[in-house]
Amino acid sequence: MEEKKIRSQDKWNAKAGLISKSYKLKRELTEQFAEACEKAGVSQAGQITKMMKEFIDEQNK
Repeated sequence: MEEKKIRSQDKWNAKAGLISKSYKLKRELTEQFAEACEKAGVSQAGQITKMMKEFIDEQNK
C-alpha cells in the first residue's frame, strides 16, 4: 500500500491550527470585498477573521 505524503504546507497549517473553509457567495459581493480590502491595505482573510470575532463577541454578550 502506498504511503500518503504530507506536504510541508499542510504540516504548517495543522501546527498553526488553520483550516480551509468554502462558502458560496455572489461574485459581485466578493469582488467588491476584495477591492475594499485592497483599498484599505488589509488581507481578505484578516478582515474576515476580524468580522467573525466581532460577531462572536456580540453574540456572547
